[in-house]
Amino acid sequence: MNFKRLMTGALALAATGLLVTACSSKQKANSTGQVASKQVLDWSYLAELATLDPSKVSDAYSGDIINNSMEGLYRLGKNSKIEPGLATQTEVSDDNLTYTFKLRKNGKWSNGDKVTAHDFVYGWRRTVDQKTASPYAYLYSGVKNADAIIKGEAKPETLGITAKDEHTLVVTLEKPIPYFKLLLGFEPFLPQNQKAVEKFGDEYGTSAKTMVYNGPFVVEGWTGSNLNWKLNKNPNYWDKKKVKLETINFKVNKSTTTSYNLYQSKQLDYTTLSNEQAKQLAKDPAYSALKQARTTYLEFNQTKESFKNLKIRQALSYAVDRQELAKNIVGGGSQPSLGIVSQGLAQYKGQDFAQAAKTTVGVSYDKKKAKELLKEGLAELGQDKLSFTLMSSDDDVSKKVAEFIQSQLEENLSDVKVSVQSVPLKTRIARGEKGEFDVQLSGWSADFADPISFLDLFTKDNSYNFGKWENAEYDRLIEASKTTDASDKAKRFADLIQASKVLSEQQGVAPLYQTNVPQLTNVTVKGLIQNSAGATNNWKEVYIVE
Repeated sequence: MNFKRLMTGALALAATGLLVTACSSKQKANSTGQVASKQVLDWSYLAELATLDPSKVSDAYSGDIINNSMEGLYRLGKNSKIEPGLATQTEVSDDNLTYTFKLRKNGKWSNGDKVTAHDFVYGWRRTVDQKTASPYAYLYSGVKNADAIIKGEAKPETLGITAKDEHTLVVTLEKPIPYFKLLLGFEPFLPQNQKAVEKFGDEYGTSAKTMVYNGPFVVEGWTGSNLNWKLNKNPNYWDKKKVKLETINFKVNKSTTTSYNLYQSKQLDYTTLSNEQAKQLAKDPAYSALKQARTTYLEFNQTKESFKNLKIRQALSYAVDRQELAKNIVGGGSQPSLGIVSQGLAQYKGQDFAQAAKTTVGVSYDKKKAKELLKEGLAELGQDKLSFTLMSSDDDVSKKVAEFIQSQLEENLSDVKVSVQSVPLKTRIARGEKGEFDVQLSGWSADFADPISFLDLFTKDNSYNFGKWENAEYDRLIEASKTTDASDKAKRFADLIQASKVLSEQQGVAPLYQTNVPQLTNVTVKGLIQNSAGATNNWKEVYIVE
């Protein structure tokens, strides 16, 4: 998170990889530009945290906090580019199958232990171990023996990672992974302190106190379910001289009306905005709309008879006016989806992936076609009507999007009845994992700047394929992109384009829109890095001016 990743159904804190220094005009006029004596940042989130365990994280909010309290071989810097973390030197063999990392010697955990190569070995083995049930274990595919370990056919100790000594880490791959370095700045590839994991057992990462940290900040005050917590500067962090903030206070506000009022009363330095607020504040110097590498989509539970039917899924998709949804419900410059992969994420020879993979099937609005397909689908099922529950997250914008979908389906398809169920993000993820839904309003933010970050999700056995969609041709194309065509950029790009088209044409999911997040950020906040792919917020070098 995302990573990443599962987020609230409409808004999530992600951006375009730029420095945010916007402010309100009043704040701007009062700012002197001098570094403030009090280095405290007050931040608003739309949803609660789910975990601090790097092996089990699956939402972007938890991912944000983990990425600022932990550090791996690399960190994510501006424009989703990796920069040095604990690795000071990386050597790659000529065949791209062996990576040797030299680690800095002054890395330290918050419990006082040194961070060593053994922590990476332990953390990686724990993540791929079946017993851990990591939702991101699949990303290790290509690391020696990872697939066999994930299937339970080999022991975690056989994973292709070894500690040559305390400060030398060697990783062996079975096949080249074009995006391998991008993975190494992502939560599931973080080191883990074995002493802490064994001490806390099943409680590891379920609260601030059952975790140890090696990043710029440490978490304080998160109990596992509360809506307020802090990030405090980590005195043991190897690069603490660059960390200026003493504290970041977090408060979950599921209503943007509430968070905006708190921002106006100077109790918050940052807030996201609703579409209505964005329209009113678009000319405020504080305002910016941040383009996300994120797609919001409808996911159908295809273990249920109604949604196994292709015509039913297509009918529901054709009945939604994505232009209206993106412009007038979500707003902030959000765009109708061209497919599951967001625009601007990746390109080959100047061609944007989303443009190259777009289809008219799967993402179009056509009421007549929707009615025809529904009639045919219901006849095939032997039904007169279709009734189901649409599950969404419970923040204000997600609820508005779900209500819009409900009205579109019921107005355009007279034989469809939709009930909306809005639940906390943590609950929606848990129910999604268990298949306890009919249709859910879901979303994914790219974990790294490659189309596979989206497309991997819908392969047959992927842990995030909550709807259980299956297509043999799709799986074949994804596998080819990772194996036979992995080293041929043109062939790999073609494989992924075709896979995206198959997903749209077979309505594996129904892509809806790509989000731009309207936001306000206090002028006094400097040095903030936000990225569209990967960890959203990097607060390491943020500082406050007067």
